[in-house]
Amino acid sequence: MTLTETLLVALLAVLIVFGVFGAFLVSERQLNKVPVVEEPAVPEKVTAVLSVLRSSAVIVDEVDTVLKASAPAYALGLVRGTEILVDELQETIRQVRRDGQIREIEFVLGPPTAPPRHVQARVAPLGSRLILALVEDRTRERRVEAIRRDFVANVSHELKTPVGAIRLLAEAVGDARDDPEAVKRFAGRMVTESDRLTDLVQQIIELSRLQSDDPWAEPEQLELDEIIETAIDTVAIDAAARNTEVLATGDKGIVIPGGREQVTVAISNLVANAVNYSRDSTAVLIDVRR
Repeated sequence: MTLTETLLVALLAVLIVFGVFGAFLVSERQLNKVPVVEEPAVPEKVTAVLSVLRSSAVIVDEVDTVLKASAPAYALGLVRGTEILVDELQETIRQVRRDGQIREIEFVLGPPTAPPRHVQARVAPLGSRLILALVEDRTRERRVEAIRRDFVANVSHELKTPVGAIRLLAEAVGDARDDPEAVKRFAGRMVTESDRLTDLVQQIIELSRLQSDDPWAEPEQLELDEIIETAIDTVAIDAAARNTEVLATGDKGIVIPGGREQVTVAISNLVANAVNYSRDSTAVLIDVRR
């Protein structure tokens, strides 16, 4: 073997040794390398909490991209894809991002052709880069408040009539103290107005119980035909005075569970209002459908 060949063989051996050593080092680094786990955009614990909330929940990042939204948020029309559709909510999120202060707002959702939905939103920072918005649908509460206001106004109007009549009759009795026949007549009217006032107060009590009591505590099987017949009999005198005919149509033999007094008062109140606030010489129809 010549000197040149010997040198080539030695060089090749050195290259092989360095190659094996380099491969060993690379393999060792790969074995000792800690895998990099990408952090989720929304923490898992936060996602778990949002999944059990009744509120509509929306989480956005620093550029207003929706990272997480609950099903109610999509149902309300707050979110589509990764975008927030409500300008008021988006502007509030930006304000919270600027100063980190928790804010609450109320706004109305829904197209002009549909009934409006009143919602309340609470927006707060979630960590250093995320914003959380919780939205509650308050439409039912607003409707109940409106019904309660109307009920109070109607009751106040209904109570003024017998109270005012009793006061006038009392003054008339005082002026006619020397006329026994007049006193007797006015006293009879006072009894009538007192009974009317008592009936109104009793209706108020029963309607209040209808809102507060639990009719399912001891439910009865109620025949609607019987309850409607009672309601018609209750308004018979007032209907005859106004030349109003009260008719019952629809399905017969319907039985429902509930509280007898409460259901009777509720239906009788509806029928009485229909008679009192309809024009004279008309008809009031009670239509029952299963």
